[in-house]
Amino acid sequence: MSLKKRFGLVILLIIAAALAYLLLAPVPITPAAWTPAAAPALTGQYAQNTRLSPVQKLSIGDGHKPEDIALDAEGRIYAGFEDGRIMVLQADGTQPHVFANTHGRPLGMIFDREGNLIVADAIKGLLSVNKTGEISVLAEEADGVKFGCLNDLDVGADGTIYFTEASSKFPMSQFTNDLLEHQPNGRLLALDPHSHQPRTLLRGIYFANGVAVSPDQTFVLVAETAEYRVRRVWVNGPKMGQSDIFIDNLPGFPDGISSNGRDRFWLALVTPRQALFDRMLPYPTMRKMLARLPKFMQPAPKRYSFVLGLDPQGRVIENLQNGSLDCYSEIANVVEHNGTLYFGSIGEDTVGRFPLK
Repeated sequence: MSLKKRFGLVILLIIAAALAYLLLAPVPITPAAWTPAAAPALTGQYAQNTRLSPVQKLSIGDGHKPEDIALDAEGRIYAGFEDGRIMVLQADGTQPHVFANTHGRPLGMIFDREGNLIVADAIKGLLSVNKTGEISVLAEEADGVKFGCLNDLDVGADGTIYFTEASSKFPMSQFTNDLLEHQPNGRLLALDPHSHQPRTLLRGIYFANGVAVSPDQTFVLVAETAEYRVRRVWVNGPKMGQSDIFIDNLPGFPDGISSNGRDRFWLALVTPRQALFDRMLPYPTMRKMLARLPKFMQPAPKRYSFVLGLDPQGRVIENLQNGSLDCYSEIANVVEHNGTLYFGSIGEDTVGRFPLK
């Protein structure tokens, strides 16, 4: 056999082996077919703009990405790192230092009425951190099952802690597997301030993410990332126990959501939707093949800033964007404090600050 033929045979064998791997190698996901509605164009209420171009970037230390942030009564800024540290900045954005270390993965954070920092830790569970940085565990399981991956939370006026388990199957380090699988692995839970027992309020959520309690305390919003929507769960009043859709078919992947306590909710779209990913969702086999590819070959978030303001009826009343190369990208959380928005991110190693006009 000539050298040329041998080379051709080797190439064919490599191609055959690669195809066999893409088609047959075991994967941890069991994808379900889903055909999303066509993504809305970035026009009209979602029209592209550069309103977020003035975002200030506040340094928080050594290159970690602050997915979630919280502010205390004095305006100090707290940010969680993937190595377990919770950093704190002064109100002017200076003097970053370690406040506490959960030795897990602190994600959602918010202060309760007593000034304790309540933390949804993806590894350690639901935690409370007092003013001196001392950590106590509030809950590690519900319904007799240990939490899979806690994500975000909010605290009601009566002290009830509402929090999400993004996925009961995949850890946060494998969140893309949950999105590729597109199964209802998430849920919304609540921790009663009197019994201290967690209970499940809603199951079957497709990657349960951000949480926000309405100012009138009648409902809780949950960002359902994998379905491009926000769900509403009624916790008081005549609709108590029911759930419905607050806003649907968003132009991006919804992540954190918060209430300003008055007239609007702030919703972070961590990245715009990707046409290729949407086209793959109806085809489970194709998504299994995608899961077998190296991570660098899989779809990745786009560098983009995208935040929406929603009124209590779910209507878009603010549209903040920026697509420039130097934008504060992949915003995962938005908190309003004294006329200013503060951003956490999975793409930046700083905290974002944006004064509202």
